[in-house]
Amino acid sequence: MKTKELIEFLNAYLEADKFQDYAPNGLQVEGSDEVKIVALGVSASLEFIEKARAIGADTLLVHHGWFWKGEPSPVVGLKRRRLGAVIEGGLNLLAYHLPLDAHAVSGNNAELARLLGLTIESRTGFLDLLHVGRLADGPMTAQAFAERVETVLGRKPQLFGDPEKTVSRIGWCSGAAQSDLLDAAALGCELFLSGEVREATPYEARETGCVYLAAGHYATEQFGIQALGRVLEREFPELKCVFIPVDNPV
Repeated sequence: MKTKELIEFLNAYLEADKFQDYAPNGLQVEGSDEVKIVALGVSASLEFIEKARAIGADTLLVHHGWFWKGEPSPVVGLKRRRLGAVIEGGLNLLAYHLPLDAHAVSGNNAELARLLGLTIESRTGFLDLLHVGRLADGPMTAQAFAERVETVLGRKPQLFGDPEKTVSRIGWCSGAAQSDLLDAAALGCELFLSGEVREATPYEARETGCVYLAAGHYATEQFGIQALGRVLEREFPELKCVFIPVDNPV
């Protein structure tokens, strides 16, 4: 299919124009006019790019792309090596950041709910990214839920608070949303899950009684891009979408 057609579909499906983001959503680097093999990834790292080239991909579709606000402009060093690999390979680079976090069907948070067995009762906060719901199969200890998270995400989360606390009402937001812990506690959540942790987070978890799980930025954002790939293969059977994992403990 034509690259332009793919971009138009993704922009419309993810409603990219509605978001004021920290980096451009959509096409970031122009490559081939035709798309046959799409490499899916969380971040457009050099390792990801090289693995994508090795499988013959012509298009990279990622959650974390490039050209973030506030970063240095010169194309030197690491930036030069990454950009050079994309251009030399004739690759398109497409990235969708906040639109992929927020999407109600294929988003990172929607996928976390599906995979972790969570209902979605409400969404609030910045771009409605703070999700609140319940465990569909009933209450369990925070430790038991942490073990479920480890099984699904492939990474052992850090648990802050009482591991034996019984939890049912859960809040979550993928990525770096540890600052939403206080809001989640105020909404009656017994546990809040996100990707990262800051120095103040353990105190906030103990003092609010809301257990916090730091499950990894990469780990909590690996599923939306895969769901998006399934949508593309369903809509465009001629496309082949391949998810390329890259180890990241953060």
